[in-house]
Amino acid sequence: MINELTEKELITTTIDRYTELQQIKKANGGHENQMLDYFIKVTIAKLSSMGVNVEEITLN
Repeated sequence: MINELTEKELITTTIDRYTELQQIKKANGGHENQMLDYFIKVTIAKLSSMGVNVEEITLN
């Protein structure tokens, strides 16, 4: 049996991933991590394609 996520569940899961990646970046203490930056960029692109304004949920 295949469990498919609803669009809302997919958006919520992707937002959770984005917030986790932001927390990791903040905890990284300003050290450059190209892979982390790439994952954040890809997650932003995914959220944007789903109509989510990431500026509202971006950690400063």
